Amino acid sequence: MPLLSLRRRAVPWERQRSTWREARPGSIAGALKRAQGRPSGNWYVVGASRSLSGDGKLARTVAGQEVVVWRGPDGRLVGGPGICPHMGAPLRDSPVCRGTLVCHWHGLALDGDPQGGWSPLPVHDDGVLVWARLDAVGGEEPLDEPVVPRRPEPSRALTAVYTGVSACEPEDVVANRLDPWHGAWFHPYSFVDLTVLDAPDGPADAVDDGPDALIVDVSFKVAGRLVVPVRAVFTAPDPRTVVMRITEGEGTGSVVETHVTPLDADGAGRPRTAVIEAVVAASHRPGFAVVRRAAPLLRPLLRAAAGRLWRDDLAYAERRWQLRSTGRFPG
Repeated sequence: MPLLSLRRRAVPWERQRSTWREARPGSIAGALKRAQGRPSGNWYVVGASRSLSGDGKLARTVAGQEVVVWRGPDGRLVGGPGICPHMGAPLRDSPVCRGTLVCHWHGLALDGDPQGGWSPLPVHDDGVLVWARLDAVGGEEPLDEPVVPRRPEPSRALTAVYTGVSACEPEDVVANRLDPWHGAWFHPYSFVDLTVLDAPDGPADAVDDGPDALIVDVSFKVAGRLVVPVRAVFTAPDPRTVVMRITEGEGTGSVVETHVTPLDADGAGRPRTAVIEAVVAASHRPGFAVVRRAAPLLRPLLRAAAGRLWRDDLAYAERRWQLRSTGRFPG
């Protein structure tokens, strides 16, 4: 497979090969149900590790539970409920001072140890993302650590994390990611020549030992008619994660991890879901070291590219939820 390709005879959007017969709703639903049957250990992605430098903190409402995460006085990751047990202050609005979170209502100081009725939660930093374990929310058998996908070593990769929010449920986002057939039709500004080479088609109630694998050949648009063809494999290692891994072509080994975290309801009572997507890009090319040094400049561009895709895909997920919630979803 060539690293770079110049498309000299572009196929007009409306004349590209139809994929609707291949994108069978039953097959996508089956892959979704099998993903939902895999263990997560009650771990939820809260945000990007990079947000926790110095006295930074992450605060998010996960499935209705307020959570706050920061680094304690010794630099270790700590986290716990985001509601002060004293009088209910929102700890998301309280500052972290030299590793101690100080409640801005009455000064309760939290350094990661139980204090004043506040108790920490299990948290984990995988070098790219920060996770919190919420056993009361997940209801599964707890795992000591989250199911982190295999990825290039972050210190030798270019990493960027995008976050978006939509009025839908996690399954609507996961179902979208388990439908690669829509890529060149719905995102013609980013993808061309998309072919799904292999897709699982087992029964929905068959929970296997490993994640399903969708194998896709696709070309990423770079500029004009210049494209980068790659082979990618999509897997769903847990109920709230879909991983795209490049297995052939430019950037072999690079991954795009899509994690979905349920939030709280919006003002209209609709569920809200956060998409937290991590790009971990690697390359064997000698010049990639220069690319990594330019990471502060490139990360905003990667997030902007992800945001353009997710503007459409979150609308796709929201539409799916609207149809499901009113009993109008086909099938």
